[in-house]
Amino acid sequence: MKKLIICVFLMLMACNFSKEKQTVQKLPYFNSYDLTPEWGTEAKKHHIAPFQFVNQEGQKVTEQDYKGKIYVTHFFFTSCSGICQTLIKNLSILQENFKNDASVKFLSHSVTPEIDSVQKLKDYAEFHNINSKQWNLVTGDKKAIYKQARTSYFADDDFGITQKPSTFIHNENFLLIDPDGCIRGVYNGTLSLEMSRITRHVKLLQEDFFNN
Repeated sequence: MKKLIICVFLMLMACNFSKEKQTVQKLPYFNSYDLTPEWGTEAKKHHIAPFQFVNQEGQKVTEQDYKGKIYVTHFFFTSCSGICQTLIKNLSILQENFKNDASVKFLSHSVTPEIDSVQKLKDYAEFHNINSKQWNLVTGDKKAIYKQARTSYFADDDFGITQKPSTFIHNENFLLIDPDGCIRGVYNGTLSLEMSRITRHVKLLQEDFFNN
């Protein structure tokens, strides 16, 4: 009887350890401008606001195109000769990693939409071998893009401090968004090593949302 009790106790401990291990693997939520990770399911979750822009094919792109999808998003401009080249190169790694995976998409917003016309985005996409069925480069109303960047994606490093709408948005962050429209990861898009981490995190979200 004593041995049976010990065996049951060990099994319960192993089960609890397994649950703890799974909990540790869950990704946090990012709900505020300081991008502090928040763990658990009780916290109020920040969601990406509805949007409407135009992609490199001249097609309307809205939040409905990303509903129920995992996606990686960032902000760039086609004439950027600095970090944007690295960002696009690294995002192309993710595009290859999830080629033909309908559950994963990408979204690149132009922060100079007055310059980045549909044709410019199309030429840029073709030059970088971007698959328009999976990856949208979008342009549109500048105020709408900047508002989306600041209030939905917390993408303006200075705005959280200065609150100046005139500040030019240009940072290296990639953001991972889950199928519910919540931010689940923030990464340095200039580091190729981060693409491996994003790949792992996308697969974790796939397990959470699609494999249960």
